[in-house]
Amino acid sequence: MDIVCVGINHHTAPVEVRERFAVSEGKLGEESVRIRELEGIEEGVVLSTCNRTEYYAAAEDCRTAREQLRMFLQTHAGDELHAEHLYEIERIEAARHVCRVVSGLDSMVLGETEIFGQVKKAYQAALESGSTSRTLNKLFQKAFGVGKKVRTHTGIQEGQTSVGSVAVDLAEKIFGHLRNSRVMVIGAGEMSRTTAQSLLSRGARSIFVTNRSFDRAEELAKELGGQAVRFDDWEGVLKEVDVVISSTGAPHAVMDRSHVEAVRRKRRYRPLFLIDIAVPRDIDPAVGEIEEVYLYDIDALQEIAADAKGRRSEQIAVCERIIDQELAKSGLF
Repeated sequence: MDIVCVGINHHTAPVEVRERFAVSEGKLGEESVRIRELEGIEEGVVLSTCNRTEYYAAAEDCRTAREQLRMFLQTHAGDELHAEHLYEIERIEAARHVCRVVSGLDSMVLGETEIFGQVKKAYQAALESGSTSRTLNKLFQKAFGVGKKVRTHTGIQEGQTSVGSVAVDLAEKIFGHLRNSRVMVIGAGEMSRTTAQSLLSRGARSIFVTNRSFDRAEELAKELGGQAVRFDDWEGVLKEVDVVISSTGAPHAVMDRSHVEAVRRKRRYRPLFLIDIAVPRDIDPAVGEIEEVYLYDIDALQEIAADAKGRRSEQIAVCERIIDQELAKSGLF
């Protein structure tokens, strides 16, 4: 059985294209079942993060599997999907790719730590949905072992390795400093937690946490020493804060221009810094057209991420050698 990967990521497409392909965490298992039902595909795993959506398949014929996955993706975006947005990898190169992804070598922030857990959740969703069998089970279990070895035996994750931390770097760069700043975090997932922790470490005075599940908002707010806000009430907090970090799993924008326009006078037109690290984007790009608003989405983090990459780039060759050595003895090929 051969392995195929067809995907779209931050290297091949901007966020306005990537967001069309985003699959929520709760739908990953269902999506894996859908691709397994395609002609010629025996097993499937779907991975979707802020930087990528990738479809892994086990099939007898790579060409047929690639064509089926390509047509499947085309239905998501129609004319918006161009050939240059997609990459198609097969056999050992596909295995090498998933190992690089798990190890943080293919991330916007080199060595980032979130991706390991995200791939594990994607694989677990596919496993529980019955979409995997011998080939992909062996591939992903091997990839997790490789990722652990890479992180243990190299310096790939030294320094800032969290997308959330890089987002805070950007806020601090724009704002000058974050001392005594007031922050609202929209979304109570892992990305929100790490971002909020970084904000507090840089001197943020108060954190407001809002989430569709108020229990989760309360839980995170308690952990951070902040205040939970019901999702229906976050607009009232907007007039008080200096920085908003948004990372929900919503399929559409949760903040639009009208939300900010409604509180401009109450804010006395103070600068408002919005960092949208969600895909699909949480904040309508039109919000950034307001004079005192500075809006940055996930792609705007690329510049700071590039700086972090330079500091750890010498470790890439070491990581690649580990991946090749482990795949050579994996028995997959």
